[in-house]
Amino acid sequence: MATIHPEVPTSTQPAVMIENDVVTAEGARRWLAVTRLATGFIFLWAFLDKTFGLHFSTGAAVDGADPSVAWIDGGTPSQGFMTHAAIGPFKDTFASMASVWTDWLFMLCLLGVGTAVMLGIGLRISAVAGSLLMALMWIAEWPLEQGSTNPVVDYHVIYALVLIVCATVLAGDTWGLGRRWARSRAVRRLGWLR
Repeated sequence: MATIHPEVPTSTQPAVMIENDVVTAEGARRWLAVTRLATGFIFLWAFLDKTFGLHFSTGAAVDGADPSVAWIDGGTPSQGFMTHAAIGPFKDTFASMASVWTDWLFMLCLLGVGTAVMLGIGLRISAVAGSLLMALMWIAEWPLEQGSTNPVVDYHVIYALVLIVCATVLAGDTWGLGRRWARSRAVRRLGWLR
């Protein structure tokens, strides 16, 4: 009878790496989960507020100015920002790109990143999409000009870093669906979906 050695793999399927393999302290995993959920909620809340005009950043009158209009009421969630709020050397580039398509891409990115990060699934894709969105917003706001609170590291950079850390340490496994997602056939075949 043959002896099976523990160091020799007996399955043709590779083992699924989980968050416990990367982050060994239970307390650290919990704080990463809290950070992941909070960051996902930032993206999801931005989507909800811009879609329905919940009177926080969208739909609230500021100093007597006309309130922004909710997306469902004909508002343009990206176009106003890209044409009027963008500053710096790429201001004209952003203004020329503003369209209905940028509204849809922006809103789908907010919804997709927010939902995926909250659920703990697709964190690699979310990290790429969310970081790209944050980089574009950083460029549009151009904090290198005078008057910025920090010309290099602002909240856009921090959000992108948090998304990258969550994806890297598999933070969706704790208080999320990351482990179940990792065992799915599609994710086992296409690891970048993890």
